[in-house]
Amino acid sequence: MALSIRQNEILELARADGRVLVDDLAQRFDVTLQTIRRDLGDLAEAGLLDRVHGGAVPRMGMVNLGYEARRRLHSDAKTAIAQACAEAIPDNSSLILNIGTTTEAVAHALLKHSNITVITNNMNVANILAANPGCEIMVAGGALRRSDGGLVGELATQFIEQFKVDYAIIGTSALDLDGDMLDYDLAEVRVSRSILRQARQSILVTDHSKLGRSAPARIASLSEIDRLFTDLPLPAPLADRCRDWGTEVTVCPVAGD
Repeated sequence: MALSIRQNEILELARADGRVLVDDLAQRFDVTLQTIRRDLGDLAEAGLLDRVHGGAVPRMGMVNLGYEARRRLHSDAKTAIAQACAEAIPDNSSLILNIGTTTEAVAHALLKHSNITVITNNMNVANILAANPGCEIMVAGGALRRSDGGLVGELATQFIEQFKVDYAIIGTSALDLDGDMLDYDLAEVRVSRSILRQARQSILVTDHSKLGRSAPARIASLSEIDRLFTDLPLPAPLADRCRDWGTEVTVCPVAGD
């Protein structure tokens, strides 16, 4: 379907903020609530949005949300995952952390660790860990993505390949039911693959919202991951595969759940 100018703007707002509300949109565009509801219905019918009470959200797997919106989504789950992951990382160890809101949460959880070395292609991770005097930080070169603080490209990959670390801690944009980790950006995927190759033990940190999502570029399979930290149990078929692969799954429930 051909979208109107207003519908295109609504879609961009949903992608940037993670959610749009009927009342807010009606006021913003100075139209009736019924007009906005029709717009949201058209966008949902086109497979671009999902209707929720009072508004709509981007359809998972169709778009990659803006970074600030992703940072806010499931923040309690990311905190629980990060704390459990950090508890599994001993002092006196070396790590690589990649781009992502969940790896940023892990960086926060590592602030009290001592004598650790962190290599990262994530400027946000580096800035967070700068507050830990017991952490040596090494930042990759490469092209800076202003949208999320990521450093990607051949320079970043070459930098990562100079190291051999104890742990690689990565996030993912999507995790399909076959156990494949997926992303939207091939340049970021190349760096993530390099990170996994340079670690003695690989760890994936991801909340349940990534499960069943789709993205075009494949990072690796969970069969190549030593340990997965997530907030809800995996579907039984995928949990069985992880057992067969020797991938340890740690479920980190949100406090109060």
